[in-house]
Amino acid sequence: MAAVSRLTSVRNAFVTGLLLLAPLAVTWVVFSWLVGQVGGGFRPVFFFFVPERLLAQPGLDVIWNLLATLVVILLVTLLGYISRYVFSHFFGQVAERIIKSVPGVSTVYNTVKQIVETFGAQSRSVFSKVVLVEFPRKGVWSIGFLTNKTLGEPQARTSAEVWSVFVPTTPNPTSGFLVLFPKDDIIELDMTVGDGMKMIISGGTVTPPWPTPVAAPEPSTPGPTIP
Repeated sequence: MAAVSRLTSVRNAFVTGLLLLAPLAVTWVVFSWLVGQVGGGFRPVFFFFVPERLLAQPGLDVIWNLLATLVVILLVTLLGYISRYVFSHFFGQVAERIIKSVPGVSTVYNTVKQIVETFGAQSRSVFSKVVLVEFPRKGVWSIGFLTNKTLGEPQARTSAEVWSVFVPTTPNPTSGFLVLFPKDDIIELDMTVGDGMKMIISGGTVTPPWPTPVAAPEPSTPGPTIP
């Protein structure tokens, strides 16, 4: 029984060691094949200036293959950077010129592009709040965006505190009116700037719900009952 137990222990140790070495062995085989195929294939191309006797010398051929493989990896990486930052930019400009040359399509494209650029994430930070103002006359209300509360000279030359409000046009909000309203004539709304943009671009067909729905609190788990 003791001999059988020792044999079982040795067998289990051998299997454990084999399982530990298997990933390393597979990695080594794949790496050797890659270096031999890629490096060996491109070695004469990259190192044509090296004498053949040095390239084929036993022991050094592995080093030359490894260097050729590294050169291939660097070239592929460089090609990826070029295609990302040069080719994509070039073809993007060509496609944009083609679109702009098509009658009718160019108008829609330019309008959408202006809207995206005007109300992109970077530009939306300019609009601090959605407001409601009487414009273009008393009794007529318009949606606008509060842009500034400190106006320098315009503020100093008015008798009341005024804020600057951008009142966009619908459905193309890239144009509009910059109006200085007295602070007391501005009603600040609870809707987000994004919801205000959707409402203006849609011509009022998309209106955010108000009051904003409040999420129902999660039911609490009842504690243990004390007898």
